[in-house]
Amino acid sequence: MRIATMFTTAAFVALFSVSAMAQTATTPSTTTTTPSATTTTPSTTTMTKPKAMKPAQTAVSKACSTQADAKGLHGKARAKFRSDCKKNGGKA
Repeated sequence: MRIATMFTTAAFVALFSVSAMAQTATTPSTTTTTPSATTTTPSTTTMTKPKAMKPAQTAVSKACSTQADAKGLHGKARAKFRSDCKKNGGKA
């Protein structure tokens, strides 16, 4: 029974130490003074936010949504209408 307890404890310690090392490995690295020495790791590139839409694109998208609301469209019909509307620059 003591051997089973010892192995169980060792397994928990190993599990927590691996997760602690994984957390420290995904932190962004510090940059040096030379721009050419900066590196990006896959973990830092996946954590970036998507770029915001341009104000003109946002206005067109909102205009198309408003038109779809006025027509009472839902589901696939709404998606198709909005897609066509945005291709035409906000004009249905």
